[in-house]
Amino acid sequence: MKILLTGGTGFIGSRLALEARERQMDVVVTGLVKTDAEKSRAAELQRAGVRIETGSLQDAAFARQVVTGCDSVIHLAAAQHESGVPDRYFEDVNVTGTQALLAASRDARVRRFVYGSTIGVYGSAAQGKLDESSVPNPDNVYGRTKLAAENVVREQAGEVQTCIVRISETYGPGDFRLLKLFRSIDRGRFLMIGSGENRRQLMHVDDLVKALLIVVAHVAAAGELFVLPGVEVLTTREMVGVIAGLLGRKVSRVRLPMLPFVAAAVACEAVCKPLGIDSPLHRRRLDFFRKSFEFETDKAHRVLGFSPGISFAEGARDTAEWYGRHGLLR
Repeated sequence: MKILLTGGTGFIGSRLALEARERQMDVVVTGLVKTDAEKSRAAELQRAGVRIETGSLQDAAFARQVVTGCDSVIHLAAAQHESGVPDRYFEDVNVTGTQALLAASRDARVRRFVYGSTIGVYGSAAQGKLDESSVPNPDNVYGRTKLAAENVVREQAGEVQTCIVRISETYGPGDFRLLKLFRSIDRGRFLMIGSGENRRQLMHVDDLVKALLIVVAHVAAAGELFVLPGVEVLTTREMVGVIAGLLGRKVSRVRLPMLPFVAAAVACEAVCKPLGIDSPLHRRRLDFFRKSFEFETDKAHRVLGFSPGISFAEGARDTAEWYGRHGLLR
């Protein structure tokens, strides 16, 4: 199988590309090579013999070039954490880019197109468990454009087999986003905003990689939607406690009220966005302390035979050790 993997210099994409190569798959990746993290991942991929193509997927010619000769596409590239950019940027990358890549895939007679979406399309779950049949309710431009791209995949696939996977919060070795949390706990600077009782189902990247490689090949995945959360439900308070225990640190019992931070974020966004300035505080950064998700995981197990197996305690230790080996923690 020859796979085109977009977003291959990102955290998830790079781990997926390395595992596919380890399994003797022919994999080509597209990705940005701008930040230090992207450069480091690109170098690791190149050492493993993975070819990297750089370019814009909104460019129809580039999309046709990279998809030619591929049997399958796993589309993970997305605008996600960017700030200080207009909403149109998210639409161009997440929606227009998906349209161009899907059109190129149709022309190249790609067998399967796997679209990596997000649990962010649900907005914030207040009550009960979510599953594939739950009604989406995105509450930010990232979630709205990812949901719009899902609709593009459903409606414009033609003869290409498609599968949509809604990916949960993902962590593990190589993740620089969760590094901020580990560092703040390690340095004794972590303070909880809000109650810390919001729920989350984090997925270890190794579990997610296994699931994606099943989805791209399994005959029963064609035309399906899967939610891929982690193995256990944790509150933010419990998550922080696990990390603190691993690092041998104590966490302050102080709880900062949420409302002043939300009000400050709204004010900062209102002032900075029209000026094209990156706001020092915005509501999406508070989602870590606010959003609460809990999922049913039956469908992936029933249809694909997949269940995540890495507990957060095990995965957090794995992650902390990787940070330590790279000199990122004290």
